[in-house]
Amino acid sequence: MINEPSFAPREFGWIEVVCGGMFSGKTEELIRRAKRAHIAGQEIVVVKPALDKRYSDTEVVSHNETALPSILVDTADQIVLLTSSAQVVCIDEAQFFDDRIVDIANVLANEGKRVIIAGLDMDFEGKPFGPMPNLLAIAEYVTKLHAVCAESGMMANFSQRVIEDTNKVLVGEYDAYEPRARHCFRPSIDRRRGRPIRPFIQPDTESLGKENINIENS
Repeated sequence: MINEPSFAPREFGWIEVVCGGMFSGKTEELIRRAKRAHIAGQEIVVVKPALDKRYSDTEVVSHNETALPSILVDTADQIVLLTSSAQVVCIDEAQFFDDRIVDIANVLANEGKRVIIAGLDMDFEGKPFGPMPNLLAIAEYVTKLHAVCAESGMMANFSQRVIEDTNKVLVGEYDAYEPRARHCFRPSIDRRRGRPIRPFIQPDTESLGKENINIENS
């Protein structure tokens, strides 16, 4: 369920948290909300931890390659310095920050800013991830998104690691994780059960047009 404010006075700030497992669309949802605010003429700043350089150093990029310009930050405190004129502050991959991000989110909201945060709520062992539980607790609006289980096709809220790496922090790409439902989740590491994620294939519209012409002429 999408839970975001439909209306709020501009002089008040608040915190929205979008959470879920890998491939559930968290960054996509953060980008969607940011774009809507931009269309409304609001000043927006998007930040992400310097650790996350999977797709770009200068953009927040979702797994399906939707992107927005962003700023890399090493610490949560830098966010305050970079967003002094912003009305909307978007923070992606919040699980990679330390607990200081909780205080920073409160500071920004108390300054009257809309704070949109996206992050993994559980790590590869199925345990609460970093500062996310505390961010969920202080947020006015919480959205939990789900992926589709690669094994069963059911609703998935776990991130199954499928490569041999036991480090808690492993910036996830397609080859390292797959989404799993509860009854398919095998912590901490399992073999891949689903098919590798492939790009969408565009339909052959040229041949479709030729078929229509042939039908009309028959």
